[in-house]
Order: sequence, then C-alpha cells, then structure tokens
Amino acid sequence: MSAKFPGSGLAKGLAVTLRTMTKKTVTAQYPDVQPELPPRTRGVIGLFEENCTVCMLCARECPDWCIYIDSHKETVPPAAPGGRERSRNVLDRFAIDFSLCMYCGICIEVCPFDALFWSPEFEYAETDVRELTHERDKLREWMWTVPAPPALDPAAEEPKELAAARKAADKLAAAQAASTEAPTAPATAPAPEPGSRPGGPGEEPTA
Repeated sequence: MSAKFPGSGLAKGLAVTLRTMTKKTVTAQYPDVQPELPPRTRGVIGLFEENCTVCMLCARECPDWCIYIDSHKETVPPAAPGGRERSRNVLDRFAIDFSLCMYCGICIEVCPFDALFWSPEFEYAETDVRELTHERDKLREWMWTVPAPPALDPAAEEPKELAAARKAADKLAAAQAASTEAPTAPATAPAPEPGSRPGGPGEEPTA
C-alpha cells in the first residue's frame, strides 16, 4: 500500500471544486416553476365522498386519531311497493388534522370503498396550527389533483374480479341467445265447425 503524500486530500477537494465551477448551475425556480414530483408522492389525502359509507374504519385504524367523522341516519323509502324501508348513514363531517397526521397511509389502505387517495399537493402551510385541520370541502378539492393510476402491465394476469364479471356477462349473453333461438310451439289445428264430420275427406268417423 503506497503512502499518501501530505496534502493529497486537500488537492483532491480543490480538484472537485474546480470541476464544479466549470459546470452550468441549475436552480429550481420554485415557486414560479412547480417541481416534478414522483407519481407516488405522499402530499395530502383527498376525499371522494361519494364512495364514503361512514364505516369509520379509517378513523378507528388511524394511529394518531387525526380523522374526525360525523354522520346521521336517514330512512330510505322502499324501492318497490310492499318493500321494507332501509336506513343509511349520511356523511356530515369528514376532517383530517394534518398537524397530527404522520402520513403513514393506513387510512387509505384500509378504506374498503376507495374513498381516500394520496394527492401530490404539498402547498398547504398555515401560520396557525389550528388551521391545519381541513374539512371535507378542502379534501374534495385535493381529490382532483390525484394523478391517474399507472397503466396495467400487459403481461400481468387478469384480475379475478374482471374474469368473474366477464364470465357472468358471457353466461347471460348465451342464455339470452338461447331464448331468442328457441323453436316456437306448433300452431294448434282450428276447431271443427258445428255439424261437420270429425274426419277428413275419405275418412270414416270413429265409433
């Protein structure tokens, strides 16, 4: 192993500095130019409230207890005469306190109805920590900044849900085609006129 010369580390550092000085500087012109964020950036959480059934699963699984949900029950009239009335939950409030949120994504993972999504939006700083609790109106605005899902891998297997739906649709189409192609019943012979012989020409009536 060769011995190092005194000052070799300083010479290497100066060489890196000289090489860097000759390169063109690149400055991110933020906020005039928005940065290109990765597709799976964890910015804020968007709410698609039409899919929310107020199951409270996201609030129960949140380790920071930063999701606040209020709802009430409404009675739905029967869909058909003679049916039974049903009750359903109606969402009154859905808020997230982002001063407590640790962006773990558990609420998004456990939502069974795809009502919560990651948004790359990150410009939501406030001067007062109490204003970091955003209600459902703001969460819905962030929903429209959610990027589209990536394209499926063409070599991947078909999801079981699509295969089952396609199988059911093919079965229904086959049943409809069989019903339309079924032979019709033969027409019945007209009733004999009063006073006519039951047999045709040249036939003798039976006893």
